[in-house]
Amino acid sequence: MNVRKVNYKQSDAQYEFTRSLKQTGFSILTNHPIKKDLIDNVYMDWKTFFNSSLKDKYLFDPIKQDGYFPFLTENAKGHSLKDLKEFYHIYPWGRYPIEISDATKVLYNQLLELTSTLLGWIQEETPEEVKSNFSVPLNEMIVDSKTNLLRIIHYPPLNGNEENGAIRGAAHEDINLITVLVAGTQPGLQVKDTNGSWHDISCDPGCLAINTGDMLQEASAGYFPSTTHQIINPRNSMENISRFSMPLFLHPRDSIKLSEKYTAREYLDERLKEIGLKGSAS
Repeated sequence: MNVRKVNYKQSDAQYEFTRSLKQTGFSILTNHPIKKDLIDNVYMDWKTFFNSSLKDKYLFDPIKQDGYFPFLTENAKGHSLKDLKEFYHIYPWGRYPIEISDATKVLYNQLLELTSTLLGWIQEETPEEVKSNFSVPLNEMIVDSKTNLLRIIHYPPLNGNEENGAIRGAAHEDINLITVLVAGTQPGLQVKDTNGSWHDISCDPGCLAINTGDMLQEASAGYFPSTTHQIINPRNSMENISRFSMPLFLHPRDSIKLSEKYTAREYLDERLKEIGLKGSAS
């Protein structure tokens, strides 16, 4: 599976990036504008936060979906076992822990700016017959969106008492347009190819992994595939080490029409119910 590593500053970056998304649903971005020192500082902040009881002050709001989601809260679509993780949702309007420095806000804004560029690349490289399905250009869909989400994820060390078959992140596709994933602190990300085989995604420290989500697949009438991926459990000595990752999920404004069947809001609500984060009465 040829997931391309694309140098952000190369002259053919736009073409190679979009080609990799079209063929595999993923691309690895190197030499991008986000500084590794900033990423490291954010990870350090959240490591301290997740290791303290202060996180319980920010228990998630089931309606607004902001705040802290405890261990074993979420399951992937079609899976009954809960993922072996805890996480925090950062929205521009949501609760922000006073224990966390402003570095996370800086990272959020820088990633959002970069993603607008990447969506512009995809828009320009998409064939006209596919673009005609977009209700507005892709990079305009996310402007003023209230659902652009930075998720800070902590996968705790394994203790041997995990339910049989439970893993850190069961096989799933992302709901949104595209995801910008800051390289995790440990390996574990795998992607499934069209033959059903799993492949490790090597994303060096400081790199970004970008993948297409279900909303882009819906909006492009299947031209861009929403690729299945998972986070596997570590082995041997790695079992005793936490893993952290930070995906930024890019969502269109609620009113954006994805297809004849869905607006962005309708699609999001349907999927949140499927993964257990929103009740059917919400």
